[in-house]
Order: sequence, then C-alpha cells, then structure tokens
Amino acid sequence: MKIWKKTLGIIAVAGITVSLAACATSQKKASSKEEENISSVSAIKKRGEIKIAVFGDLSPYGYLDASGKNQGYDVYLANQIGKDLGVKVKYVIVNAEERVDALKSNKVDLVLANFTKTPERAKVIDFANPYMKVAVGVASLKDKSITTVSQLKGKKVIVNKGTTAESYFTQKQPDVTLEKYESKTQQFQALKDGRADAIADDNSYLYAWVKENPDFEVGIKELGDVATINPGIKKGNTSLLNWTNKELEKLGETGFFAKDYDATLKSFFGNDITAKDIVLEGKAE
Repeated sequence: MKIWKKTLGIIAVAGITVSLAACATSQKKASSKEEENISSVSAIKKRGEIKIAVFGDLSPYGYLDASGKNQGYDVYLANQIGKDLGVKVKYVIVNAEERVDALKSNKVDLVLANFTKTPERAKVIDFANPYMKVAVGVASLKDKSITTVSQLKGKKVIVNKGTTAESYFTQKQPDVTLEKYESKTQQFQALKDGRADAIADDNSYLYAWVKENPDFEVGIKELGDVATINPGIKKGNTSLLNWTNKELEKLGETGFFAKDYDATLKSFFGNDITAKDIVLEGKAE
C-alpha cells in the first residue's frame, strides 16, 4: 500500500511538472510571437514610432496643406493615437488600392485612409471599431444633373480603383461604363475635364468636394448599404487591434470624434451635413 501511495505521489508530481512546463512553453511561444510581430503595441513603443497610412489628396479627410503638412479628419485621429501610445507618427501616403497591401507587407502598422469595412476586405485584414458611416454617392454637373440610377445606364462614371464605389458598380450596375483612376486627384480632375458624365465615391467627401466646386452637385446621395469607416490592421495582429478598439471606445466616451468633426469637417460641409450624419463614437459593431 505504501509503495502504491508513493507511486501515485510520484505520478502526481510528474504530472504537475509536465503541466507547468507546457504552460511555460505556451507562454514563451506567445511572448516570442509577440516579439516577432513588428506592428505589435510593444514593438511600436520600443521603436518610438507608429506608421500610419493616410491619403494625401482627399480633403478634408487626409491631405497635404500648402506647407506639406498632413491634415484632415483621419490625421486628427492619427495624431491622438500617436499621443496616447507615446510615440511619433510616421505618415505614409497611399492610394485606395494600396491600403490592403501596405498592411500585408508591413509597410504600415495602421490604415486611417477613409477605409470602408467590407466582407471581402475583412477576409484578408482586420478592422477595428468604426468611427464614421458612409454610403456610395454620385456627383455630376448641376446643368446635367443625374438623380437616379436609371439615368446612369450607358453613361461613363468615374471611380477610384480599389474603392467600394468600384465594387458596387461592377457588381450591381454592369450597364455603366467605369472610368477608373489611381488617385483622388486624378478622378476629380477627370470629372472637371468632362471625361465622364459623373463620379461615384463615398458620399461623405463628395459633399465636401461639391462645396468647393459649386458647378457640381451630389444628385444621388446614397446607393447600396450604409457602411462604416474603420481603422485597418494586419490580419492576426491582436495586440494592436485590441489596443485600438479600447482607444476608440475611450475617445468616443470623451466626445473626441465630435471635436474632430468640428476641427476638420464642419467648415467644409456648412449646414447641409451635421456631425450626427457622419460621426460614430468608436463603439464595437
């Protein structure tokens, strides 16, 4: 009996030892994985810099001012994120179709470039909580105003490559001829030059653009589903994803996004659009 009890004791101790060793190994692997993630919160803090992708030609969301400084709604948020992380922000200018690849290739840690969350994109990258809402809109000349989708049949419509507007018309309106451009600057210039009948893009910045270009109007204010604008993060980077979600929730509770709107968007929209029409408070969907 004593021998049996002694044997049981040895087995129990061995089991505990194996369990502790396995736990330590698991923790070591998790720690190692965190260290290998060059966009983890700890890695960002260690190098003292976060790389954030923004637009350089999408006023008032992400653009360069006359002195070459990054400005806009997304930039206002990016600056706050850098401040709360305690690091500098390195801005990386991207076009719409470069946003996903910039994350996958580790060119950037975070994307704040008016990034609409879609099921297709969510398969290849992660999205943090939303901070804006948006839908596809269509703008055209006032004296040739397009106010219904049926008017677009057989017409040329400008879209920016890699956007939800391109996806919408490709899937839902195949009778429309799409003129595709790499950048926001190119697409808006093409419309002014008369190279197409209309332009389709996020309604939120079409509203701002027509304010500066009064010969045009947003004749179709909303197409398809209302979507959200969310920060983009590399797939599997739970460290930065969790931190960003907590950050957005905290900022929402303090009224940060309404302040961001007042500082960067209000003067562009005038009285036609209010903060409630666009702003979300960073809460989980």
